[in-house]
Amino acid sequence: MNIAITGGYVVPVDGEPVDGGTVLIQDGKIVAVGADVDIPDGVQVVDADGAWVLPGFVEAHGHIGVHEEAEGWAGQDTNEMTDPVGARMRALDAINPADLGFQDALSGGVTTAVIKPGSGNPIGGQTVAVKCWGRTVDEMLVKEPVSVKSALGENPKRVYGEKGKLPSTRQGVAAVIRDELTKTQDYLAKKADAEKEGKPFERNNTQEVLAKVLQGELPWCQHAHRADDIATAIRLSEEFGYKLILNHGTEGHLIADLIAAKGIPVIIGPLFTSRSKVEVRNRGLRNPGILARAGVELAITTDHPVVPIHFLVHQATLAVKEGLDPEVAIRSLTVNPAKIMGLQDRVGALKPGLDGDVVIWSGDPLDVMSRALHVFIQGRKVYEFDERKGEGTVADPFYRENQN
Repeated sequence: MNIAITGGYVVPVDGEPVDGGTVLIQDGKIVAVGADVDIPDGVQVVDADGAWVLPGFVEAHGHIGVHEEAEGWAGQDTNEMTDPVGARMRALDAINPADLGFQDALSGGVTTAVIKPGSGNPIGGQTVAVKCWGRTVDEMLVKEPVSVKSALGENPKRVYGEKGKLPSTRQGVAAVIRDELTKTQDYLAKKADAEKEGKPFERNNTQEVLAKVLQGELPWCQHAHRADDIATAIRLSEEFGYKLILNHGTEGHLIADLIAAKGIPVIIGPLFTSRSKVEVRNRGLRNPGILARAGVELAITTDHPVVPIHFLVHQATLAVKEGLDPEVAIRSLTVNPAKIMGLQDRVGALKPGLDGDVVIWSGDPLDVMSRALHVFIQGRKVYEFDERKGEGTVADPFYRENQN
């Protein structure tokens, strides 16, 4: 799709804002951003005068499409809670693009989401990044797999404790993770010997995935709320040498200096929830600012559907109210989650070479009265807010212009 968005207050995020700037998109990719951009003949011009133009937001941790809204049991595919080691499970295989949450995502300016298995298992499975619009998940795909999801703390110990099986304690949860990673180390050694000797080797899907973690190909997304669980996450990562990404990090502010010193990014949130369990009793909107000021690379998450995904920007706004720098807040929705999840070559900023995922806002998105007016994914308009009717419209992904 070829379009030029002109006249708006362009916020590239990875660069200085341009008042009255232009974003040129050709063949679904951004090719130019600036004040003086030549617009080729035949390119559709979209007037953004008086509006703000930003990259689409990136939700770094959610369950959109695998935990469907308004569907109950039939749409709940977040956790395969029959096996504590689910590395071979893929969120990709459970996503329903018809989930109402994808429409909400667009209305909140979210164009890319990293979808993860839940936190019922010590090792939950593989995560995937998708666009928030499309007919099939394969067409929406940005990257797969993105990481491996793991969980510490109350959730896995509760799930399996109720079954009367391992793991029913924090000791047990850590032991399950350690045992499986040790088994993977042995698997890799046996595989290397077999290859050296030219012998056949029986592959194991669980170990093949975890091997990519140990070899640095896939990061480890660690669900952890309490400070002691965060310390366990760090301990395990240093024992096995994998790249750790803290997810939730509710009490991360209590050891922010330690997290920052070790260069561990934090995907913090959800921030709008009640203190529903012991490990989130220290949840607070001040926490993102404390982590950021300590030097922690930060992304903000809704953990959709825990908090509806279109409230992602509002979490950032209220975090700013409680001390988070506004520029960092915008980065925590764009370039930071893209970088943390290894998507920076596709999304997260307005710069040449990245996907044409652009949102035109009525004003500063950190103002709660602003709204997404137009949303483009790879240059295609997929959402538009009709100010006269007071409602948004999502383009039908099953319609193609060349169809009769």
